[in-house]
Amino acid sequence: MQALTVDRLQFAFTVTYHYLFPQLTMGLALLIVILETVALRTGEERYERAAQFWARIFGINFAIGVVTGIPMEFQFGTNWAAFSRSAGGVIGQTLAMEGVFAFFLESSFLGLFLFGRKRLSRRAHWVTAILLFVGSWLSGYFIVATDAWMQHPVGYAVGQGGALSLQSFRALLLNPWGVWQYLHTMVGAVITGCFAMAAVGAYYLLQGRDRTHGRMFVKLGVLVGVVATLVQLFPLGDVQGRMVAEHQPPTLAAMEGLFHSERGAPLALLGQPDVAKGRLDNRLSVPRALSFLTYRRWAAEVQGLEAFPEQDWPDNIPLLYYSYHIMVGLGTMFIAIMLLSAWKLWRGTLFDSKATLWVLMLSLPFPYIANTAGWMTAELGRQPWVIYRLMRTSAGASPGVSSGNGTFTLLGFMGLYMVLGFLFLFLVGREIAHGPGAGEDEGPGAGGEGGAGAARGQAALAG
Repeated sequence: MQALTVDRLQFAFTVTYHYLFPQLTMGLALLIVILETVALRTGEERYERAAQFWARIFGINFAIGVVTGIPMEFQFGTNWAAFSRSAGGVIGQTLAMEGVFAFFLESSFLGLFLFGRKRLSRRAHWVTAILLFVGSWLSGYFIVATDAWMQHPVGYAVGQGGALSLQSFRALLLNPWGVWQYLHTMVGAVITGCFAMAAVGAYYLLQGRDRTHGRMFVKLGVLVGVVATLVQLFPLGDVQGRMVAEHQPPTLAAMEGLFHSERGAPLALLGQPDVAKGRLDNRLSVPRALSFLTYRRWAAEVQGLEAFPEQDWPDNIPLLYYSYHIMVGLGTMFIAIMLLSAWKLWRGTLFDSKATLWVLMLSLPFPYIANTAGWMTAELGRQPWVIYRLMRTSAGASPGVSSGNGTFTLLGFMGLYMVLGFLFLFLVGREIAHGPGAGEDEGPGAGGEGGAGAARGQAALAG
């Protein structure tokens, strides 16, 4: 196996595994703020306990995310030295800001939120939740801004020897590709957080335990989740797709399995791309829909892969095509699940519908799959460029790192991350088994679903 292939596999493995954790922390950060806000407005202890419960799970995710994220930045210098020499003057800015500002802000206020509950006033504790949210989302912005620059380079100049230098810090941070990619990424994280919260709540209700918190978790997960899934489709997914069409047209063609340019191009729902024969087998499509979604004209021409030099095609068209369709398919499924759950919540039957609760609980893995497929779509679509139209991936690798060295460290990461995965599952499983409501009275009407404070809290969550 070539050293370049090993380098790509190693980075793909470490970044994919790492992102399993930040997506939940960024999603939970918003939900924790909502719980803390309701606790502050109503004075109800149950919402405070719920926020603390999810903050502990946040903390476990945060710790594992830090451990799995550190190797990625070292890989820039070890496996991708040529890329680092060329682009370090640009991406070093955002990576440094992520570490110095966002990481320390997030970790500092996580500690205050977890351990300052008895020492801080309610309002001060609520402020720490907001700052925890700001830190986690700020961290995400700097990372996404880095990736967005690699997708759509802006604000740079080419110096001697081909080294790139930053000419406009404002252009780097306000890269239009980055703004929309960030919103798309963060809403995806919120969807993960909502499904995680709803799944745990559904588990408690199906088990007949912690029913007050179970109803709270399901309700909050569904109310926020139904908005997030719809916004993810439109406008975020729509705008992101149109930006790909404008700036990376070969990527759009590969994502849709469109090998030949067409006027009134159809939107492929199903099919298997056959690159050798230049066609999409067993295609099930919506006539003219791709042209309309891309250019808002039913008869608009959409360029196929044949319109571009083959050396500029994405490296792995079938994997790109399938990852994109998995992301879109699961996103459609999320909308259906959340709309159904919201409808039953409105009718007052959700908490007693075992079938829907089972669906919510068993749906937990799918947002992780969808977010992973989304990142695969973005990164596979950029190929064969590590910096789009500026540096090919083959030119960015470290010439002195052999395939044997890369394979050895890849196997080491796999073994270490497997241990971390088991540790994560054990710690989170223990928190869920312990539950949020220590000493909670689960008798009929006890704990106050009918109490005045709980009524105010339910109204606050609903409104």
